[in-house]
Amino acid sequence: MGTADRHRLIGELLRQREEVSVEELVAACGASGATIRRDLEILSANGVLRRVHGGARSLLDRGDNPGYGQRELEDHDQKLRIAKAVDSLIRDRAHVWLDSGSTATEIARCLGRRTLTVMPMSLHGVDALMDSKTGGRSDLILPGGELIPGEQSFRGPMTESNIRSLRFDTAVVTPCAINVKDGLLAHDLNDAAAKRAGMESASKVIVAASGPKWLASAVALVSALDAVDVIVTDLEPSPEISARLNKLSVEVVIA
Repeated sequence: MGTADRHRLIGELLRQREEVSVEELVAACGASGATIRRDLEILSANGVLRRVHGGARSLLDRGDNPGYGQRELEDHDQKLRIAKAVDSLIRDRAHVWLDSGSTATEIARCLGRRTLTVMPMSLHGVDALMDSKTGGRSDLILPGGELIPGEQSFRGPMTESNIRSLRFDTAVVTPCAINVKDGLLAHDLNDAAAKRAGMESASKVIVAASGPKWLASAVALVSALDAVDVIVTDLEPSPEISARLNKLSVEVVIA
């Protein structure tokens, strides 16, 4: 099992349990104790878990929203497929507003291979777009404002004002939750406001949402689905949801 696969498995186990021992992880991952201990140190530094004597403890209280480091490990294959599908929908030399979050980071890695003008809403996205291995020539515009620790995302009135001062061909939104009744949702009002500013400043809105986002809950309303042009997801919608989306003229792309 490779490093990335071990990290994802450890993250999944700590979503289900409050604590796990090194011995249990050795058995689950088929790796040595020394390797598991190195993995735990890395994951602890990235905010995925808390290192304790003999193992690791989850940072999640029941029902809490997992931090960026935890989310980055989850549903990775689905996010890669979604990112590639979103990339295929954006034309060369377009001006793109790109949301924050782990799915947005994967999208940034794809867009970084292109010639675009992008406003990424997090430093994770900035790093992915500037990765020298991608070989792209994208121009970056940073939104400014308050930088949120951990998420490394931009928020606040200055951020919203700078977003609204520009016009984008496409906004790529990664909601915290999505459903046909409420539309797009975020976990806090500042995040919702930034997402809304991006959507309202763009000619076309693409929503990128993996399957679990359809089952998630969040408290801050971003927008109804009638403001969305395309939803890229890995989950085939039910006939009822498909009928509702068709009525709203929302295209669904299954990644």
